[in-house]
Amino acid sequence: GIGVMTDGRHISAEDLALLALQALSAEESLDAGVHVAECAECRGELAALEGDLALVALSTDQRALPAGARDRFLGRIAADVEAVAPAEKAIPIDRRRATRTALWIPYAAVAALLMICAWLGWRINGLNEQLREETARVAKLTEKNAHAQEIEEVLTAPDAQHVLLTAVKTPAAPTGRAIYLASRGGLIFQADNLDPLPDSKTYELWLIPADGRAPIPAGLFRPDARGAASVVLPPLPAGISAKALGVTVEKASGSAAPTAPILLLGAVTSGE
Repeated sequence: GIGVMTDGRHISAEDLALLALQALSAEESLDAGVHVAECAECRGELAALEGDLALVALSTDQRALPAGARDRFLGRIAADVEAVAPAEKAIPIDRRRATRTALWIPYAAVAALLMICAWLGWRINGLNEQLREETARVAKLTEKNAHAQEIEEVLTAPDAQHVLLTAVKTPAAPTGRAIYLASRGGLIFQADNLDPLPDSKTYELWLIPADGRAPIPAGLFRPDARGAASVVLPPLPAGISAKALGVTVEKASGSAAPTAPILLLGAVTSGE
């Protein structure tokens, strides 16, 4: 054993390393602990070795080993062996009971730490995934709320223009109603009693500018079984003064210009 240290000797660098790795027997650890408690120099060296060992043990595949930690830990042991002064003889520790223990305790400790780190990494990844899902859900709700607010603004704006569309050649049943807010390019259109179309065709809504420019496509739509259809907030530029709105039948993908005849047409009147 080490015994009580009163003559100024120090624990060897190798024994300090084994003490840091918890590879000494219970008796040897007790003796070494008594000396370290009394010797500031050995206590400082032990603290430095334990710090470097912790950095080595806590490094995992997901995180790079802190720069120089392993080399610093191993180098400290080699340097301390060389630096021991001849007058400061190292205190021997019996290896007969410590050798076998030293072979497996450090690896078990490191393995346990690595398993803890792996579990923590898995847990953090799970929490990050939950955070991403919650963030996406909040963003979707925010988008829906903004869309609903935009619809309400178009429907209730004092300067929104209300349009009634009727069949061009006959007083027949198909009708369309629209609300157009030119200042923001907001348009909401509702049609009723439309005839069904083959899959190769679609209805297309047109905004006819008051300044004589070519009609602007304002959305494609197909009626349901009751002949009803709607176009809500199509992507129109803001600030275009409209003369009228019209509806034509086009190919399924839509057209860049209206194809005659115009089935529904309505003049745009000033908002009240």
